[in-house]
Amino acid sequence: MPVPAPPRPADWALAVLRLLVTVGTLLTAYYLLPVDRRLDEWHLAALIGELGLVIAVLAWQTRLILRARFPGLQGIQALALTAPLFLLIFANGYYLLAHHVPDSFTEPLTRTDALYFAVTVFATVGFGDLAPVTQTARVLVTVQMVGNLLVLGVALRVIVTAVRRTRHRGDR
Repeated sequence: MPVPAPPRPADWALAVLRLLVTVGTLLTAYYLLPVDRRLDEWHLAALIGELGLVIAVLAWQTRLILRARFPGLQGIQALALTAPLFLLIFANGYYLLAHHVPDSFTEPLTRTDALYFAVTVFATVGFGDLAPVTQTARVLVTVQMVGNLLVLGVALRVIVTAVRRTRHRGDR
């Protein structure tokens, strides 16, 4: 079987465009989500459902990689969708918590502050300017830290394995 041609510049451009549209759409949704409802047990259920969505997106992206003409490009797009979705879910959780329980963090959080905090926790740099104070906030941060390990370890492994399998299948 012939080796497939490498991606053309147009393929790269389309992949970058998809990435920008995806991240732009996710950010727009994050900044426009209403948060005027009372904080209750449904928010916990929503967080669990949203984390399930991350798993479903990862599974869907893995299938796309396995069928892709250019699995490396599809793998990059998979990471560009999965990681921001994961971070924005936690940023939204931090914002909701800070909005409804103001003493949850060392200072009030805007949506941008909440996103900054989620990325800081993800990157494990912990600048120290924001910190969880209440038990609920600390539990949420702990869940994100465990999730970070899963996203970095499991999701990355799944995507890389799918890309390799697809490339090896094309080499035969």
